[in-house]
Formats: sequence, structure tokens, C-alpha cells
Amino acid sequence: MNVELQTELTIRYVSPEDTNVAASLLYQAYHDDPVLRSVLDSSNETKFETKLRALIREELSSFGQGQQPMIGLYEDDRLRAVACLIEADSELQAQRYWHWRLRLMMSAGYLQTQALIDKESAIREALAPCGHYFFLAFIAVDPHVHGRGFGKALLQGLEEMILDVPAASGIGVFVTHEKHQSFFAHLGYQVHDILEFNKVRGEVMFKAIAK
Repeated sequence: MNVELQTELTIRYVSPEDTNVAASLLYQAYHDDPVLRSVLDSSNETKFETKLRALIREELSSFGQGQQPMIGLYEDDRLRAVACLIEADSELQAQRYWHWRLRLMMSAGYLQTQALIDKESAIREALAPCGHYFFLAFIAVDPHVHGRGFGKALLQGLEEMILDVPAASGIGVFVTHEKHQSFFAHLGYQVHDILEFNKVRGEVMFKAIAK
């Protein structure tokens, strides 16, 4: 896939050599995520950051092994935004691969790993009535280009990708920050359900993709 959005912007699958850049963008984007801070225990900042880096590393590894979409928005071949999707019937759903669980338990802890799996299971159950959905597990934009519409452009590219999957019904996402809820609502996402994890409330939002 190679969708031209502007003369200097392209959307394509993230190349292996850009995985470290993608991990850095995700780390910055999710450093203050309230659910991850609660689950991974942010009482010790150094340990939290170590666990967060481990989580992102293992997530990106599992996406690659599971052949699930990791889509990047590039500006002059520089990765500026990244999104990771999980297809409804993918093996990357809540149970994950055993080696992913083992590695994450060793770095983040058993209880933390189980809490993340339970979170994903609850989101999957909430989205089940939506049919063959894609779940936006992660999305991040380079902080240096915030406000330039890169996030919007990336999501529009994802929607074009979904159009090429005959069975796909739309895209779901779980958001906890009010500003993110407003952002997705502005792009046509509607609140589908409200969930709470570790006393952190969030909205499962969904956008149906018209064929």
C-alpha cells in the first residue's frame, strides 16, 4: 500500500528499519496513558518506564510475527506517525502468542501482563457486535509535528486500507483522554461502550466504514 496524501507525505507499511523509531513515538505517546500507568504501576518512575519500553517492544514484535498492519505516515521518508491495527479474527487477540506472554511477564510482571490481556478481552467483547472490525491498538504522532494534521491523515489512510478488505466493518479504538475522544468524534467515531480498568474509565469508539 502506498497512498499519496500530499506531495511530501506518503502512507505505507512501517519498514523493519523504522521499528525503533516507531517504538520511540509510541513510548512518547503512551508515557502518560492513565490505564498503562495504573496497570504497570507508576509509583516508581524508573521501573514504570522500563516496563513501558518492554511492553512496546513486545507489542511491536507480536505485530510483526502476527502479520498485523503497522502503518506509518512518512514525510520525505521520515516516519512521522504510526498506527497498529488488530484484525477481529487475528491470533493477536486477547490470548496472544505464548512467547509474547512469557517475555512480557518476565519484563513487566505476571499480574501486569494478565491485566493487559483482560483489558484487551473486554474491549474485544465490547466490539464483537460490530462484526469483522479492526482495532486501533496504538497510534502515535511525532510531537515535533503536532497540529499539522498528520494524525487525521494517518487515520484517513487506514480507512482507505480497510476499504480493500471486503469483510471489514470498521475501526474501533479505546480512548481515555477527553481531547482524544473529541479528536476521534470529529472524525466520525461514535461511542460504542464505556469500560473501566483499574478505576480508569474510557470509551470504546467505533467508526463504520461504508463500502
